[in-house]
Amino acid sequence: MSIKITLNSAEHTAALAGQIAPYLCAADVLLLSGDIGAGKTHFARSLIHARQEPLGLLEDVPSPTFTLVQTYPLDNVEIWHADLYRLSDVSEIIELGLQDAFQDSICLIEWPDRLADMTPHRYLALDFQQGDTDDNRVLTITPAGKWDWLSEATDV
Repeated sequence: MSIKITLNSAEHTAALAGQIAPYLCAADVLLLSGDIGAGKTHFARSLIHARQEPLGLLEDVPSPTFTLVQTYPLDNVEIWHADLYRLSDVSEIIELGLQDAFQDSICLIEWPDRLADMTPHRYLALDFQQGDTDDNRVLTITPAGKWDWLSEATDV
């Protein structure tokens, strides 16, 4: 069962990320796919800010395109934001430590196709596609495994 949402603006995308953020806990993995410029990093940045803000931890959230992984410690869990675009071999995922992060952190993974057979069994796939206008995106959310809160958190 997939959920399809039309996001009419960057602010709408940020609002959805803010709605989902409080529900996430350790071992939750979001796989963010879509073309370059589709809104993956904006969504991830907005979600991280939504988790940081109540703790007074607002900090810069750069794209991890060149660092590959950025981590954000919160009060009870760490968020890992990874951009796998530049990876050429699955063994590099092991070097990054993502397998361990999948067990005890919230993971936001851009370009998840690079995970290949290392994709966790339980995840939310978020596929961002260009909509009718430059600011419009169509987001398809497909859960793998149990996500009881999903319909509540995506009621935008």
